[in-house]
Amino acid sequence: MTSSPMTPGPRIRRRQVDAAGSWPDSISPLLRRIYAGRGATGIAQAQPKLAQLLPPDSLGGLAEATALLADAIAGNRHIVVVGDFDCDGATACAVGVRGLRMLGATRVTPAVPNRMVHGYGLSPGLVAELVGLEPDLLITVDHGIVCHAGIAAAKALGWQVLVTDHHLPGEQLPTADAIVNPNLRGDAFPSKMLAGVGVMFYVLLALRKKLRDSGVLANGGHDLSTLLDLVAVGTIADLVPLDVNNRALVGAGMRRLRAGQGCAGLRALIEVSGRDAARLTAADIGFAIAPRLNAAGRLEDMAIGIECLLSDDATQAGELAQVLNGINAERRGVQQQMVDEAEIALARLGDSVAQAPIALCLFDPEWHPGVVGLVASKMKEKLHRPVIAFAPSEPGSSSLRGSARSIPGFHIRDALAGVDAAHPGLIGKFGGHAMAAGLSLDESEFARFQDAFREQVESMMDPAMLHAELLSDGELAADEFIAANAEALRSGGPWGQGYGEPLFDGEFEVIDWRVVGERHLKLVLRVEGRRETLNAIHFGGWQEQEPGSRQRLAYRLVPDDYRGGGAIQLIVEHRESLSPKGTAFAT
Repeated sequence: MTSSPMTPGPRIRRRQVDAAGSWPDSISPLLRRIYAGRGATGIAQAQPKLAQLLPPDSLGGLAEATALLADAIAGNRHIVVVGDFDCDGATACAVGVRGLRMLGATRVTPAVPNRMVHGYGLSPGLVAELVGLEPDLLITVDHGIVCHAGIAAAKALGWQVLVTDHHLPGEQLPTADAIVNPNLRGDAFPSKMLAGVGVMFYVLLALRKKLRDSGVLANGGHDLSTLLDLVAVGTIADLVPLDVNNRALVGAGMRRLRAGQGCAGLRALIEVSGRDAARLTAADIGFAIAPRLNAAGRLEDMAIGIECLLSDDATQAGELAQVLNGINAERRGVQQQMVDEAEIALARLGDSVAQAPIALCLFDPEWHPGVVGLVASKMKEKLHRPVIAFAPSEPGSSSLRGSARSIPGFHIRDALAGVDAAHPGLIGKFGGHAMAAGLSLDESEFARFQDAFREQVESMMDPAMLHAELLSDGELAADEFIAANAEALRSGGPWGQGYGEPLFDGEFEVIDWRVVGERHLKLVLRVEGRRETLNAIHFGGWQEQEPGSRQRLAYRLVPDDYRGGGAIQLIVEHRESLSPKGTAFAT
């Protein structure tokens, strides 16, 4: 996150820490400080257990949903679980299929739209393809709340439809038989942060209770906690805030994965990504596991990913994981080319962030619609502005698909709703949440949309949001740079959206440095009060300029598993050169 011509670099702001709280002796002083900085006052908030899960009772629509499902199971009806083509949608589909089978359903089939063929969600085109399966009940997972036409088409065929979703609804709800979504207006469920996979898991919890109460399940039914490995992966991948409830879900799932108890597909994906299951972190899921699943939905067909997650055969799962790994390698190449082209487009805007528009719309007729979200994310990080990247929905089409990414504090889905209200008919359809959204648009309307979107952002944007910040947990003392602390920080999570991984800042003397892999910067550092030097790496940190002899760094303290033997290293997120007197100046 070094400075560049387009971005002045983030400001480092230290968290406010309330020392109050009650902690067991097993929690180190450093971890207590980290937890307190995130608002926790005790171990129950910092490391919540499954016993603390919010009960399903207050989640709206469950009575209708479980009645539909119980009747379908009792009548041996065909249930089709329709997933989405991202990691949350794929894991939600796998949880739905596995969970329903555990609870007695014998005719359950997964389905998923193909991004290039059907577009997003339950569309009329996808419904037409599902006719051959002869479903009695469709369950949408991680989508459906804005799929009015597809649900109407399914209902016209005499099928029942259960919508499970977490995205924000529009003004009108679809005509489904039941809807479960904590973000419906007036829904009383205390946490609005569930991912799509979390919503489906809660539906299964409620269904199991209904079947137990009615005496249908012998011995109380199966242990649904065996599905939490999938819940953890989908929740982390979808970047929903890790509130206490989500941390309880993710923490339990992570423990299963670290113990080697994950499903065969996830174990295979961990292996093919070169990660150590016993040391798996949320960051490993976000940067290694989830992208391999997402790649299938971006470039090929997410049916491959869902098949991998549903496989109980280690050999088959390994083969499918290898296929996903290959697709992900292709995705990286496509993404890099598109990002390079976006960088060229940005260069035309000027040499400073002040010359960049308050919001950016990018379009290239040769771009792939499955990768525009990644391009929008990269450009958003570079500019610290809301960005929407567009591509033709299919080669040569005049219909565009856009993927939007936002900055903290700016609600991108609400911005699209504002454009839609001010310019009816301009947007084909849209949906999403605060930090990410999707939309469709005719190419002939791109310029008009670009102006309308900028005007909407200007009307909603607080200028203070345009200054990127890094939240730091403060300085580490010289005697805190030890392996025990690095291990405690790694295992003390799960860390993620809204519950950030521990980040520190401080001043260091640069003893030595070298460039590795053409663009990464390896550093040997000394900190005052410590005799031994520290190894650090700044990924993407080489800017063809020698680092100064003194640096202010924002960094993470991690175990150096490559060197082993209790070695540690710093992962640099941002650096500023310092004058001899310790004053920062831009690199």
